[in-house]
Amino acid sequence: MSVTVLVPTALQKFTDNQAVLECNASNIAELFDSLETACPGIKSRLCDEAGAPRRFLNLYVNSEDIRFLEGIATTLKDGDEVSIVPAVAGG
Repeated sequence: MSVTVLVPTALQKFTDNQAVLECNASNIAELFDSLETACPGIKSRLCDEAGAPRRFLNLYVNSEDIRFLEGIATTLKDGDEVSIVPAVAGG
């Protein structure tokens, strides 16, 4: 199943400067692996050694935060859009 992934500028050095990727995955954990296969080195920027998303990244499936869904087990369907959004701090 094809999923559209929106990649932030900070990670586009791993995607040959592509802001939008198409990947095949049935959940977020598989998406991390699919992205790593297509863009070597990106997985370590997305998740920690345990496979959990890094604290400073927010992941959304069709505008829904995966923290309020099923985390990395969140199911993906054909046509879903996954947004990777770096956290922004202010002060």
